[in-house]
Amino acid sequence: MKQLIKNALVVNEGRSMAADVLIKGQRIEKVTSKISADADTQVLDAQGAWLLPGMIDDQVHFREPGLTHKGTIASESRAAVRGGITSFMEMPNVKPSTTTIEALEHKFALGAQHSAANYSFYLGATEDNLEQIKRLDPTRHCGVKVFMGASTGDLLVEHPQALDAIFEHSPTLIVTHCEDGRVLAKNAAKYEAQGRVPQITDHPIIRDAEACYSSSSYAVSLAKKFKSQLHVLHITTEKELSLFSAGNIQDKAITAEACVHHLWFSENDYPRMGNLIKCNPAIKAQTDRDALLNAVRNDVIDIIATDHAPHTWQEKNVPYTEAPAGLPLVEHALLTLLDHVQASRLSIEQVVQKVAHNPALRYHIKERGFIREGYFADLVLVDPNATTAVTADNAHYLCGWNVFAGHTFNSKIRGTWVNGKRLFDGEQLHQAQNNAMALAFNR
Repeated sequence: MKQLIKNALVVNEGRSMAADVLIKGQRIEKVTSKISADADTQVLDAQGAWLLPGMIDDQVHFREPGLTHKGTIASESRAAVRGGITSFMEMPNVKPSTTTIEALEHKFALGAQHSAANYSFYLGATEDNLEQIKRLDPTRHCGVKVFMGASTGDLLVEHPQALDAIFEHSPTLIVTHCEDGRVLAKNAAKYEAQGRVPQITDHPIIRDAEACYSSSSYAVSLAKKFKSQLHVLHITTEKELSLFSAGNIQDKAITAEACVHHLWFSENDYPRMGNLIKCNPAIKAQTDRDALLNAVRNDVIDIIATDHAPHTWQEKNVPYTEAPAGLPLVEHALLTLLDHVQASRLSIEQVVQKVAHNPALRYHIKERGFIREGYFADLVLVDPNATTAVTADNAHYLCGWNVFAGHTFNSKIRGTWVNGKRLFDGEQLHQAQNNAMALAFNR
């Protein structure tokens, strides 16, 4: 079957141009100014809406296996497709943790069975699973996740010898969560010494810039020592930005990422939002948020992701010290970035670079992330002249709540295509079974 998207503003590779896009089967067959449709071609008039390559989210927590009361690969991938995310890479802190190749392959089987979006999964590093890390297939597995200083379960890696070995021997990209556990413990101990229980407004004080910088600078030093490929996830502080260089992502061995909620919220939102925006690393000062946005503009921050991490309403509505960290984001992530575009904080070309092109380049994803002839048709159609009103109950996360309730976004997603199939039409999600594919990597 052929589909023709006519009269779109195609945003791709640094420019925006009026064009038609012809899809044949799973792939983009033609991109040019005027394409004629034959009788067998399904035509969609984009009416000047923006056609973007689908977002590739390199950092999500879909909670399967073992934590499926919070989310599943099926539920969260469908919410992601509604949000214009066509591919994701999922984290290992499930139950049991994904720390063996056998467990990793089990998740690929779950993805093949249940996912609406294209998928890959990380192996989690531990202090003693180096032999599993060495068995990773660079053409099939997206990377190894290292929790440096802060984690849950058995995924914390702090011992210098273990970290040295991982950075020396990993056959894939190393991605890190960087918060120094010693600094966190020292900061938390101050409250105990004062005899007071910390509140949500203390979260960015406990998980402060020093905790982040101490760990991320250590990761960068290890990558330089062993000439590793390192990607530091969810940078939250202005201080950490000094560790990274501006420039073309293809010239870098060490790259940095920001997440949509750290570009949206600041510590000023804690009194209003409470534990709903409790996340690790913490949302910090407005000056940090502004510095991150500037770093995105200046190509110091290379990729924007979500760190989508759902918990139930009940789990969140407890005292601060007991509440889990993380929030659901995939359905609204791209819309937040488009609001930044409407407010002239980012350009639409910059957003596409950070959410589609650069993830594809950094991970060497095969034939995705660009609107190119011959590439898979992973696309999202956005109407910049419509709006999306979010309510407490119109999101599609399994956890049933979202942090954007009451906000109206200044754009609307009119369609999402995954491997040439229009799964979302702006209102309804269509049959997505057996359409998604495992990501392949040219490395």
